[in-house]
Amino acid sequence: MSPRNQPANRIQLGISTCPNDTFAFHALLNRQVDWRGLDFQVELLDIQELNLRLFDGRFDVAKTSFHAALLLADKTIVLPSGSALGYGVGPLVLASQPDSIPETDKQRVLCPGKHTTATLLFKLFHPNSATIQHCVFSEIMPSLQSGSADFGVCIHEGRFTWKEQGLHLVGDLGVQWEKSTQTPLPLGGIVASRNLSHETIQRVQNVIHDSLQYSLENPEQALTSMRTYAQEFDDDVLMKHVDLYVNDWTVDLGRVGRDALEKLSEMAHSIGLIASGMPKIQVWNEQA
Repeated sequence: MSPRNQPANRIQLGISTCPNDTFAFHALLNRQVDWRGLDFQVELLDIQELNLRLFDGRFDVAKTSFHAALLLADKTIVLPSGSALGYGVGPLVLASQPDSIPETDKQRVLCPGKHTTATLLFKLFHPNSATIQHCVFSEIMPSLQSGSADFGVCIHEGRFTWKEQGLHLVGDLGVQWEKSTQTPLPLGGIVASRNLSHETIQRVQNVIHDSLQYSLENPEQALTSMRTYAQEFDDDVLMKHVDLYVNDWTVDLGRVGRDALEKLSEMAHSIGLIASGMPKIQVWNEQA
């Protein structure tokens, strides 16, 4: 997975443009924390583009959907810091028309990418219903407003603005997850290539942890990075996003986070999305 022919200290890092990532990585992006001898080359992309580039081996370290991380468990390891995991954080299934539900393949539901956790959750809780098509997450609500799709699985800032867009709530996939598993919902996290040395992975983990702590202590400074990349430019919405998706499990997944990932893996296997014999997803342990 690690790109060849590059200096040993150079880290090809990919993160998403969503506010919780630009919040967490603000200090790293602006070198307000010690890079610990590493040379980070950073790209900010849509989450599905990050997933695809990870499958192509384009990054040493990257944010990815936990759905993709399950499929990449033989090549990557999840870092303890930087994840989006919690209660009340699930993707929303929205409809263009009131009182409608996905129930026939003649209906069309837009999802934000083949390997996103949002798509995995829709398949888990709405199997054999509407026909899934994929597009960039920012195109989903406009497509519903125009009537060119029946349903959409909404992530990121749209969770806070769908009512203003005149759309209709079908269900909260996070609530369905919580009722089914009694665990917080693991959406996405930071993974590192298993080709990196133990020492390098530890240094990367430390820099990410430091960057996150910096923003938690200086949230107003982090707003500058969040505004640059966000689809929604209202500061209140941006900070609501951070309040929802950045929590103690973002600082460290801990035992609860590891258990939630184990449950996601079990459920993905149960519907055949993960091939039998694939290694289990693993979280970095500096003592290992």
